[in-house]
Amino acid sequence: MWKEIKQIWAIDNLLSEAWDMTHEAIKIDGEMFNDAVSTLWGENEKSVQKLIYKKDKLINKYERDIRRKVVTHLSVQGNESIAAGLVLSTVIVDVERIGDYIKNIVDLTEMHPGKLDAGPMTNTLNSIETSIKKMFDQASVCIEEGDEDLALDIYSETKEIGLTCDKSIRLLIGTKEDQEMTCSSVALFALYFRYLKRINAHLRNMISSVINPYDRIGFKPKKKNG
Repeated sequence: MWKEIKQIWAIDNLLSEAWDMTHEAIKIDGEMFNDAVSTLWGENEKSVQKLIYKKDKLINKYERDIRRKVVTHLSVQGNESIAAGLVLSTVIVDVERIGDYIKNIVDLTEMHPGKLDAGPMTNTLNSIETSIKKMFDQASVCIEEGDEDLALDIYSETKEIGLTCDKSIRLLIGTKEDQEMTCSSVALFALYFRYLKRINAHLRNMISSVINPYDRIGFKPKKKNG
């Protein structure tokens, strides 16, 4: 279905422009995530934070422009292209929400006074960060090419990351006072794991658009018979 939808985007000027904006917005999200992670771990430069907020405003503008183009398209074209417009409108919502959670990560940089130390959670966090950075690159390729096999691989990985985040939050909440981390650190990292989980979930929603029909975007892919 994804390849058929992309063919509709290619022959319609408004949907083609909306698709280009969506693809660019996904790349911008990836850049924002990389910068936000860097600022959180110590490279806390105001110029970087301002750039992230500026890029988020650009994504918000893209979302409004995409909605306007899709609505204009649907008002003048036939029913066969409705699904193509609806898919774009759905994907860009997830892109925009990722931007919001990246801003939340940037906000965390204002809550810790010095160098960040996650103690025993460091390896887990770094692993999740690396996986999400890779998935931003893969998602861009996957959505551009309509690669269902890659989409399924990414979808599976996002499920594992979500479970890891939940497990880590439970461990943090159960941290005893005599352990390494302070109460403020526990709160900060619990929030960070939560934001990472939500970014991961919206990436999963985006990827599901490649392997699911419109009504199942964001839901678990159905297994193919045979």
